[in-house]
Amino acid sequence: MKQAAGSDGLARVRQMRRSATEPEGLIWNAVRGRRLGRLKFRRQVWIKSYIADFLCAEAKVVVELDGSQHGDAAAYDERRDASFAEAGYRTLRFWNNDVTGNLDGVLETILRACEGHLPSPSRRVAAGRSLSPGGEG
Repeated sequence: MKQAAGSDGLARVRQMRRSATEPEGLIWNAVRGRRLGRLKFRRQVWIKSYIADFLCAEAKVVVELDGSQHGDAAAYDERRDASFAEAGYRTLRFWNNDVTGNLDGVLETILRACEGHLPSPSRRVAAGRSLSPGGEG
């Protein structure tokens, strides 16, 4: 899908977020709020001319969920993946039934793909509340 101009594109992304499929909801619930490896994920994000299902910008990973309609769309998916790669992203693709039947395995695969980009423990503490009684450091 080509990126729509301005408010049309934003409206399209918002509609996609509201009408998420069950597998998209499962993945989003598992990764939002830095729940997976303390990594920041966003959903329904424009990258070049396409909307990625999920994006971890710090690990440069795109996660795409494919339903049965993708069985006949291999050429389109290859163009999307090539566009994401040109922008510096690695694409992981999962079938919807893999997500619903083996969510833990899918999440483990995503986490392994993001290895080397996990926030350090010191960043986690620095981002949290102060540990000193006086509020410093």
